[in-house]
Amino acid sequence: MSSPADLGPVNSDPGAGPGYTDRPAEAAGDGARRATRWQRRVTETVGSLLAAALLSFLMRTYVVQTFWIPSGSMIPALNVYDRILVQKAFYTWHDVREGDIVVFTHPPMDECGGFTSGDLVKRVIALPGQTIYSAGNNIYIDGHLLAEPYLPVNDALGPPIASSQHPYRVPPGDFYVLGDNRADSCDSRFWGPIAGTSIVGKAILVIWHDSHPELHGL
Repeated sequence: MSSPADLGPVNSDPGAGPGYTDRPAEAAGDGARRATRWQRRVTETVGSLLAAALLSFLMRTYVVQTFWIPSGSMIPALNVYDRILVQKAFYTWHDVREGDIVVFTHPPMDECGGFTSGDLVKRVIALPGQTIYSAGNNIYIDGHLLAEPYLPVNDALGPPIASSQHPYRVPPGDFYVLGDNRADSCDSRFWGPIAGTSIVGKAILVIWHDSHPELHGL
């Protein structure tokens, strides 16, 4: 009689043959690979979202930012609820020019009422060291009449600015700013010049105007 040792290798699976494979183990391997691929996709998606959020934060903080216009002080250039794109990168108060529309932090001397916090937007009229005064509805910078084609028709200046005998000299590092719609603007006539360090950036583009998308430069 043959002993078990004489029978050769014993396969415990009666259905196994020469082509037999361990299907449960193969299925487990496929599942592990699918899980790995899914984890990789999730990781890539989360990484992409975080990168986009970081880029958006950096763009908003250091490069450009959108602002909306809460009042009619800059009509007709900017209407209420218009949205503008403001350049922040490569623009400091040393780059400010007469006629620029700038966004700046709320001046501490503002006692006009209305919006008491948040940033404001006005047009730069006089630079540091320049003199300014008004006569009627006209403004004079360093004794020369200031051309203001951006003003609304029949725009009254309102409160006068110094006088030709005693013009106001803008202090170093400060800027004299006015709204284009002088009758509806609280500006340097009321709370004095703004500090250059308070300037957030320069308005360069309108992206939303009169309740619809619109692109035009400022």
